[in-house]
Amino acid sequence: MHDLLIGGALVVRTEPSSPPWDERARAERFIAMCRKMADEGTGVRVAIDRASDGAFVGWCGLTRWNPDHRSASLGYVLGEAMWGHGFATEAAHALLQWAFDSLDLNRVQAETDTRNVASARVLEKIGFMREGTLREDCVVNGEVSDSWVFGLIRREWRPAALPIPAREERL
Repeated sequence: MHDLLIGGALVVRTEPSSPPWDERARAERFIAMCRKMADEGTGVRVAIDRASDGAFVGWCGLTRWNPDHRSASLGYVLGEAMWGHGFATEAAHALLQWAFDSLDLNRVQAETDTRNVASARVLEKIGFMREGTLREDCVVNGEVSDSWVFGLIRREWRPAALPIPAREERL
């Protein structure tokens, strides 16, 4: 697996109302899954830390990496207090830059709950196009939900298109 220089994380779906982890065992399972994914070469998760104080903000990552198809899935999860500050946009953009440059990807896909409009905006801001809807794709807190599927292909990637936020709290 490749090393990243951005310090962050990864996942395929963001869920607007998923409860915070309060069980140590759940966190340990998540860490074990991240290690296994890295060992198998199928993905990478990076932690997103706030530059001003090093506080953990969330994670962003690539999963389902397929070198033969030159494709992967992008995801991110942030603590609710960190929403709306540009962290997801900045982390996802940096991870995509690395993925297109180092992994030579042709396509990156992402999915988000249709109720999570803010996540959809993050994806559109960094160049993803909404390609469709997966009907009743998941269950979030006991509620059946649809997901939007987004795609970004290499020839549409604009690495310089994202302005760097003018703030201290950067990756």
